[in-house]
Amino acid sequence: MTYKYQVTGILVVSLLAACSSIEERELASGSFEYIKETPGQRINIPEEVDSPNFSESYKLPELGATAPTDTLGKELSVLSPSLVLPVVAGSHIEEGSKTARVWFDQVDDDEPLEVTIWGQLTSFLKSQDIGIQEMDEENFRLVTDWIVYDASLENSWYTLYGSEKLESKRFEFKVDKKTHGRTASLSSNLVAYKEKLTPDSPEIMIPKDQRRYEVDVLNQVVAHYEFNTRVQTVKRFRQIRQGLETELGFDADGEPAFVVDADYDIAWPRLLLVLRKLGFDVKDFDKSNGMLFLNYSDGDSSWWSNIWSSESGELALDEDEYRIKVIDIGKKTSITFMDEESIPFPVNQLTDLYKPFSEYMSDDNLDI
Repeated sequence: MTYKYQVTGILVVSLLAACSSIEERELASGSFEYIKETPGQRINIPEEVDSPNFSESYKLPELGATAPTDTLGKELSVLSPSLVLPVVAGSHIEEGSKTARVWFDQVDDDEPLEVTIWGQLTSFLKSQDIGIQEMDEENFRLVTDWIVYDASLENSWYTLYGSEKLESKRFEFKVDKKTHGRTASLSSNLVAYKEKLTPDSPEIMIPKDQRRYEVDVLNQVVAHYEFNTRVQTVKRFRQIRQGLETELGFDADGEPAFVVDADYDIAWPRLLLVLRKLGFDVKDFDKSNGMLFLNYSDGDSSWWSNIWSSESGELALDEDEYRIKVIDIGKKTSITFMDEESIPFPVNQLTDLYKPFSEYMSDDNLDI
């Protein structure tokens, strides 16, 4: 019996909690009689009585010139502050900023940062079927069409008092970059608002919490950006893991080279894995210029020692430091092996290296 009463009590509490509408949950509970009170005055102390020591510890600060004076009682929202969430790699916010804005640092050199941010913004709008009323692609600015939220669609069967609230919002988005071009921001600004609590109620044109709306929609764009980044990372990781075909050819300078059937950003990390398998130690590299500086130590049990053996007198090399030049040649990537003086390997040396190099490069199960 006790268990039965407990379950009944839980159901009653749940139903009572469901009774409150969306509007009511945004307000403070209890009475609003305090708004009828006049501000307190200092106690009048008779002249013949000693005045006590008054503390200023709990004195309220004076209101600023632009502070809202009518946000009292039911006009005051008690929802927690909205925070911009910089969840994308390389993103951050400015502490103390009241603007709905998130900053991004360049982490991928495939395209200009502002183009990437703009692409993610328009991708989000398209995924949510949000129209665009104004667009200035040259200055990276756009204004959305009306974004409508119908609270009645969120009403559940157990909600005794549903809501018919209908909100419509339009936002301005802007992408701004710093002069050095390696950092850019995305900001949102509410430019128009309409609200009806019921179909017959008058239309409200002034939002209670403008910044909340701006932050919420900005966080949705950033979350979309972060999700797409993770998808691309997983896709790129799978491409790096799978085997890549290699053929003998020439680089852009006409030097003998390996030509890998993959984009530069896929071939580069795959090459680092292959070099490690071949016994190379990468001392330094510059991806932007496509240069790697290597060190190789010959091992007695390594297949590489057979390649560098001097049995034929053609492949004997005394140097143990090498360089590799990696060049993007469209949808493929050329890899040129060089000695420490940046002199490319001749064709016969590159041919001897081709078999083990291409086998590792084409291995679908290369251990990372």
